Amino acid sequence: MTHYAVVGDPVAHSKSPEIHRLFAEQTGEDVQYDKHRVSAVEFNDFVTDFFARGGGGLNVTLPHKEAAFSLAQEKPQRVELARAVNTLWLDQHGVLQGENTDGTGIVNDLVKNHRLVLDGKSILMLGAGGAARGALAALVSTSAAHITVLNRTLSKAENLKADFAGAFDLHIGDYETGLDRQFDIVINGTAMSLAGEVPAVDPQVLAPACCCYDMMYADEATVFMQWAAQQGAALVLDGLGMLVEQAAESFFLWRGVRPETAPVISQLRR
Repeated sequence: MTHYAVVGDPVAHSKSPEIHRLFAEQTGEDVQYDKHRVSAVEFNDFVTDFFARGGGGLNVTLPHKEAAFSLAQEKPQRVELARAVNTLWLDQHGVLQGENTDGTGIVNDLVKNHRLVLDGKSILMLGAGGAARGALAALVSTSAAHITVLNRTLSKAENLKADFAGAFDLHIGDYETGLDRQFDIVINGTAMSLAGEVPAVDPQVLAPACCCYDMMYADEATVFMQWAAQQGAALVLDGLGMLVEQAAESFFLWRGVRPETAPVISQLRR
């Protein structure tokens, strides 16, 4: 049996162990998957010790994705763009590999599970941290017409814009920035929902048929989802589908087997 885990702070709410248990049952893979709350100061030592004890792979969640990027010894260009890693494993030569499956996860959830068309759409991303960066690394490769990023700290959004300059001309601002357009898709890439808070975005930016998507998830609708529904958003989604889709990508990277996501999403919803 090979051991895997998700590491974050907080992590008690994580459904990743259940998701990977369902993947293992579906595919017949012999794995054990746990969750560990690890502080920022403990993160590097935890990763080193986990793999030294024979661990097969780690999923990395808030707030450690940028630290995982720094630790990974090899990562593809899209990860260099995101500057955030959510999946770690050792290759056959003992080199620590880093990947970010968040972007694939959110695009698959939007397009495959919810039948949304991204071509020509206008997207607003709230947040410029590791989660938002990972999602943007894939979203800029779609045929979206316009992407704006708002962040509480403008300098962090400016750094993100500079990093993505060769891939997409992102528009940026803070929550005080006046926006001159409405958006077809508004994504909450912050962790504010975990604290019961909503980014201070003007509801006038929601287009009439807007989809509001919270990358966080909970047993009940998040506060961002509640806010979006109150503003009349046409479609309000949480990040559970994204979580399952990104987990499937991690499972494939670790085991070479791609699980079916639809039955897992359905079971978790029940």
